[in-house]
Amino acid sequence: MRLTGWRFAGSFPDLKKFVIIVAPHTSNWDFPVGLQAKFALGLQATWVGKHTLFRWPVGGVLRTLGGIPVRRNSGSAVVQHIVDEFAARDRMVFALAPEGTRKRVEKWRSGYWHIARQAAVPIVPVGLDYVSRQVRIGKPVVTTDSLEADEHGLRDFFARVHARKPLNYV
Repeated sequence: MRLTGWRFAGSFPDLKKFVIIVAPHTSNWDFPVGLQAKFALGLQATWVGKHTLFRWPVGGVLRTLGGIPVRRNSGSAVVQHIVDEFAARDRMVFALAPEGTRKRVEKWRSGYWHIARQAAVPIVPVGLDYVSRQVRIGKPVVTTDSLEADEHGLRDFFARVHARKPLNYV
């Protein structure tokens, strides 16, 4: 991390299971920065990516790095699969970008919230701030009965994080 000028602000909770949401996701560079953070912290995180990324020759490497290929049009099946994985494991950290794409979106995809809620695990927000070159780790958020209220609080955390491509983030 030091070689590339990135540093950490905050730390992950000492929990066996949680969901990480990483935002803003506006650039292909977010993935290498996230991987570099994962290795620097020794974090054994599982993550999902669109199935087309998992082709030869990189598919095996992505799976080794914790990647699970998904078809984005089958949302509920993915949520249940990840919830089942949380139930089956003693320890699990699951990371994803709530936008679901690098393009500008007005509304986040809600899978992260449904996974955390159904698996009864907290959400830890992580911001990739390209201005300060910080990986900002927020406090764990326990879901309530309201997706909208929880998301509002999470978006407050990300409001202070500077995207690589600011025009791609709401």
